[in-house]
Amino acid sequence: MESLFSTMIVLLLVSLSCFTSSEALKSNKGNITIKWDLISWTPDGYVATVTAYNYQKQRSIPSPGWTMSWSWTSKEVIWSIVGAQTTEQGDCSMYNENMPHSCSSKPTLVDLLPSTPFNQQIANCCKGGVLKPGLESAFQIAVGNAGDSVKTVRMPVNFMFTAPKQQYVCGPTKNVRPTRFITADKRRVTRALMTWNITCVFHKAT
Repeated sequence: MESLFSTMIVLLLVSLSCFTSSEALKSNKGNITIKWDLISWTPDGYVATVTAYNYQKQRSIPSPGWTMSWSWTSKEVIWSIVGAQTTEQGDCSMYNENMPHSCSSKPTLVDLLPSTPFNQQIANCCKGGVLKPGLESAFQIAVGNAGDSVKTVRMPVNFMFTAPKQQYVCGPTKNVRPTRFITADKRRVTRALMTWNITCVFHKAT
């Protein structure tokens, strides 16, 4: 009897946890939207601009800033990053030359500091991870072993977005309409090769 009761309690807690996460993703209080824009193909992968938009009306991401992570679905590596960095390189022992920035199957990234040299920055990067409502934070990433066409490229999955004393729940990676870009002189429009979106909503304070 006690065993049955314990099992019922565990199932109840699991169901409540799932319900809470599901409800969080339906929140109408704004969200953090991560946009992954593929901008060019490379011999073994692609270059993408990754942007986190803070669509929350009254919640900032304070110092020491946001942390973003995901899982690769195969043997992808990060050749280089501009405007951010991974917290660990991972096991790159199979490379003798041209060492990747990260070989981790689950890389974790953080923003760079405002003091970062300008030649290592891109637009909207390097704020120390601080992200105020209505603003965005971006970095550029070169990914290898990732597929080099719209038919072979693989999306990263299982995104996590964290901030000081804030817990977020992220939804699945979705293939959406490619982002359109307008040049500075507003005379030409280009578009991303592909765009993936991930929506993360505030779950609870920690």
